[in-house]
Amino acid sequence: MDPIEILRTLTIAAIPIVVAITFHEAAHGLIAYKLGDPTAKEMGRLTLNPIAHIDLMGTVIVPILLFVGSNGAFIFGSAKPVPVNFGNLRNPRRDMALVALAGPVMNIILSICSVFLFAFVRALYNSTQDEFFSAKVLVPISHMLSYSLSFNIFIAAFNLIPIPPLDGGRVLVSMLPYRYAYQIARLEPYGTFIILGLWFLGLLSFIVTPIQVLIQLFVEIFVEQLGRFM
Repeated sequence: MDPIEILRTLTIAAIPIVVAITFHEAAHGLIAYKLGDPTAKEMGRLTLNPIAHIDLMGTVIVPILLFVGSNGAFIFGSAKPVPVNFGNLRNPRRDMALVALAGPVMNIILSICSVFLFAFVRALYNSTQDEFFSAKVLVPISHMLSYSLSFNIFIAAFNLIPIPPLDGGRVLVSMLPYRYAYQIARLEPYGTFIILGLWFLGLLSFIVTPIQVLIQLFVEIFVEQLGRFM
C-alpha cells in the first residue's frame, strides 16, 4: 500500500474512531453524573470535545502502528477512560452496571445512526449529477459511515467482554453475589494482560465475534423496524 493510499485510508478511519471513542467515554461520564458522581464533570471529561478524551498512545500511536503493521487490514483505537468514583453513586452495584453499559449502548446508537446516514448519502449520490461532488465528497463520506458502522459494532462488542476493567467485566461484577464479584474484581489489574494473552493465543475472536453477531443482528432488526415507520 503506497503512502498516499495509507494516508487516505487513515483519514477515512480516523474520524469514525475519534467520534466513537469520544461519545463512548462521554456517555460513561454523563450517566455517572446523572446517578450522583460528578467526578467526570469536575475533571472536564463530560464533553464531546475529543481533545479531552484523546490518549496519545491509544488514540494515535497504536492505531497507526496496527494499520501500517497489518498493511491496512486492521485498525483499532482507544481513549483515556473517564474517571468514575463508584462510591458517589446512589446505588453503587446497580449504577456501576448502568455506567458501564452506557459506553457500548452509545456505540450501538452510533452504528444505527451510521446506517441511516449512509442510506441518505447513497440516495444523494444516486440523485446528483455533479460527478466532482460525488467523487470528492459523497464517496469519502459513505466510506466513513461504512467504517463507522463496523467499528462501533466492534468497539461495543469488545468492551462487553466480561473481563474487568472492560465494561462487560464491570457489569459482571455488579451482577454476581458479593463473594464471586470480589474474586472477579481482583482480576482488574491483570485484565489488560489477560486480554492481550487471549489475543496472542488467537482466542479473543471466539469471545468477541458472537457478541458482534448479536449486536449486528439487533442493529439490523432495529433499523428494519424503524424504517417501516419512516
